[in-house]
Amino acid sequence: MPRRAFSRRAFTTGAVVAAIVPTVAAAQPVLGAAAKAADKEADKKHPGGGEERRMTLYAEKLPDGRLGYGLEPGKATVPGPLIELTEGDTLNIELVNNLDVTASLHVHGMDYDTASDGTTMNNSVVEPGGRRTYTWRTHAPHRRRDGTWEAGTAGYWHYHDHVVGTEHGTGGIRKGLYGPVVVRRKGDVLPKKQFTVVFNDMTINNTTAPDTPTFTAKVGERVEFIVITHGDFFHTFHVHGHRWADNRTGLLEGPQDPSRIIDTKTTGPAESFGFQVIAGERVGPGHWMYHCHVQSHSDMGMAGVFMVTDEDGNMPPGGMTMPGGMTMPDGMTMPDGTSMQGG
Repeated sequence: MPRRAFSRRAFTTGAVVAAIVPTVAAAQPVLGAAAKAADKEADKKHPGGGEERRMTLYAEKLPDGRLGYGLEPGKATVPGPLIELTEGDTLNIELVNNLDVTASLHVHGMDYDTASDGTTMNNSVVEPGGRRTYTWRTHAPHRRRDGTWEAGTAGYWHYHDHVVGTEHGTGGIRKGLYGPVVVRRKGDVLPKKQFTVVFNDMTINNTTAPDTPTFTAKVGERVEFIVITHGDFFHTFHVHGHRWADNRTGLLEGPQDPSRIIDTKTTGPAESFGFQVIAGERVGPGHWMYHCHVQSHSDMGMAGVFMVTDEDGNMPPGGMTMPGGMTMPDGMTMPDGTSMQGG
């Protein structure tokens, strides 16, 4: 089932963070008056324009031996909650460590100082029973004073522990201490549903088929996949019946957009990407497999189902065989209440 997003509306809005003026290199080229004026204007806008927000995340044990992050005590999940921001936003995220070992929070793709690094090296970890606030900042693209452009923060990122088991968090990640982050650019198209797929060694979200997540959408709904890789192996994500543009959003910006159209993407440890598609577009409802396309990995259970129903929530008639060999007979009701029979 899709992971619950931490909505923008659920944050506490505070003061907008003051703009940060980039450091000028000693060998900076001489700029004309117009360029200097543009630089001053860019300095005023970077990285402001967003909101300062706060949230609390709890690191906890799960009954099956896994570890997870949650928005409330006793509500930890694997993966942890989806966190969404817009370029310009600042997030103050307090980690409460309810584990019996030291834990932390380390994020990819954000701006942060060493106090928010989440590592033993920078003494930014949380002892058992303790709490610590990490500050993540984002920014929009802007022109540097030397005339070059700095990329913005928009993209598909992730957070994870960096201390459980080893100083690199190997034990914490293997047990489930990780989660997705999406940073939007203002004006981005928003999805109806979001699905997180984490390849973690030879598991998907720390499960194998037939226990991997089943993602459900109706024909025509805009859905977003967020794909993250952890562990020691490279994987190739593939979803049947759907394809996307290999760019920041997965969407073409027009008929001349040169982005390559793909339906598989290879990812290595700590890489992440995402994309949006229209469920069942040109292919209709059905049970569409998603999986790692490294053949031996699929055979070991790295596969699940993207279930696209018709507009009434019904599936085409006929049973299906789940990855892992479990047969779902016609007429069976899925755990989310979706009927497996034709309407």
